[in-house]
Amino acid sequence: MTDRGWLGLHTSIWKIASTHVVVDGYTNIYAPLLPLLIPHLNMSLRTAGILAMCFQMANSVSQLGFGALADRWRPRLLVMTGPLLAVVVLSFVGVATTPLMLGVILVAGGLGGAAFHPPAAALVYRLADHRKGLAMSVHLSGGSLGFSAAPILFAPFIAYMGLRWSPLIMIPGLLALSWTLRQVPPMTLPPAHERSTWATLRPAAAPLALLYFTIVLRTATTYGFMTFAPTLLTRQGFTIAEASTAVSLYLFSSGIGGFFGGPLADRIGPRRVIVWSLIAAVPFMALAPRLSPIGFTAMLAIGGLLLQSTLPISVTFAQTFVKGGAATVSSLMMGFAWGMGSLAVPLIGAGADRFGIESTLGVLAFLPLVAAALAAGLPSTGAVRAETATPVAPLP
Repeated sequence: MTDRGWLGLHTSIWKIASTHVVVDGYTNIYAPLLPLLIPHLNMSLRTAGILAMCFQMANSVSQLGFGALADRWRPRLLVMTGPLLAVVVLSFVGVATTPLMLGVILVAGGLGGAAFHPPAAALVYRLADHRKGLAMSVHLSGGSLGFSAAPILFAPFIAYMGLRWSPLIMIPGLLALSWTLRQVPPMTLPPAHERSTWATLRPAAAPLALLYFTIVLRTATTYGFMTFAPTLLTRQGFTIAEASTAVSLYLFSSGIGGFFGGPLADRIGPRRVIVWSLIAAVPFMALAPRLSPIGFTAMLAIGGLLLQSTLPISVTFAQTFVKGGAATVSSLMMGFAWGMGSLAVPLIGAGADRFGIESTLGVLAFLPLVAAALAAGLPSTGAVRAETATPVAPLP
């Protein structure tokens, strides 16, 4: 069939995944630029943290609202305009003259990213026929690839050119979107009886809640290590560039784990993969803070690969619990859960101030065991139901 591409997936899935690379790359622009933005705007670390929290709320938590909107109003418009808004607006972070102006840029750009994620995940799910795990792995691994590449792509260029030249980085993003967004197929709203409301989600409340808190705990672990690993590594002798590369390797290996986790779930079942990958990640994450910088980086990469292999599975598994509202369910399990998990980072930081980074990360590494215990209570296969795919016109 002409609409089938690599690995037998619909070609539009690859286009959406490519767009995801761009969107998540630009939404990881703030943290790598903090060493430049803090002295430029005379910001305290507290202010920088508040801005990071506001950005995370806009980029992640608001996805729940966009998911509900996408089930009822022009999902294709959100898929098209969200990436453009994120790329254009977030490229202006360097021209902010006050922390307030920077906050407005971050929130506006974050909302663009949030608008894209739920309808894009829903489209991938509907196009994937029986290979939903593989399709979601491709899509979410694209985002992980962009997120991991951002620290080594944007920050060095802006550091060399100067903050006021940051708008130039929108050029490659817009060029990429000019190709990928033209390939987005027409999308129609699901029938009224398949649009989710809180009432339609209520019958699946128990498994959705278990899966939701599993994701929150996994995200808290991931974000905790991602946030404080550079500080730990620089204190142990790494340069800032070396520490950034280590974090990029961690994020990249996490993306690889997500790519293989979905197909594995298609073969042996999502619950089994979620539970055992969470358990398997713990020894590597727990050992990492006790090792040298090189050993820490290696163990963290392996632990991240195992930990994030559950990422695409969580989204597709949640969608099997309900009859409709794929965008709403996707936003609940992606942005809203990720946003809530990231709010634990200030608590982790407080623990690091009091007990030390090594000890705090060592304790944090065991949090996936709690997540695995929650996941063990999930049904083995999700709801058994016939797929009622939303019509998607073939590409010309």
